[in-house]
Amino acid sequence: MRIGEAAAAAGTTARALRFYEQRGLLPPPERTASGQREYGPDEVARVRVIRDLLGLGLTVEDLRACADRLHLVTEDVSPRCGSAGAGGAPSGVVGRRLAALDSEIGRLVALRENLARRASGR
Repeated sequence: MRIGEAAAAAGTTARALRFYEQRGLLPPPERTASGQREYGPDEVARVRVIRDLLGLGLTVEDLRACADRLHLVTEDVSPRCGSAGAGGAPSGVVGRRLAALDSEIGRLVALRENLARRASGR
């Protein structure tokens, strides 16, 4: 299928497919004799996985770090993207993203508490 059809099947845009290809998340597709990109069901499935992982808070850079293993991810994201580390906590890309999110949550909670204190005059 052509890029527009593949993008529609994956729930995204042709521009996103080109972006994923440029960033190394999606391997360069086969080309027709006229140079148009040709995608198959495997590429569409990979784009769906990419979109799912991005929706979970991973970044394009996170996915680049494990782009060679994205084909392994099906429906069970955690065990495939980050193996269990000490104490059963995820390590690798997922562990780093969770740590970054925890840090940001802590920063935002402290910011909110500070603002609430000032607003109440304490």
